[in-house]
Amino acid sequence: MNGKIGRPKVEKPKNIRYSVRLDLEIEEKLKQYCKNNRITKGEAIRRGLDLLLENKKS
Repeated sequence: MNGKIGRPKVEKPKNIRYSVRLDLEIEEKLKQYCKNNRITKGEAIRRGLDLLLENKKS
């Protein structure tokens, strides 16, 4: 045993936080999308941002 305790280090830590305001309609759509795809809201938002930024490059 090497004596280290705790969670292993991640390759790309997610330590930057944002706060956004959503209307009820968007919140419901987001919750349903996350439920259907079994992902967190944070993961859904990250994927959406990736898509947005990829389309901007093209």
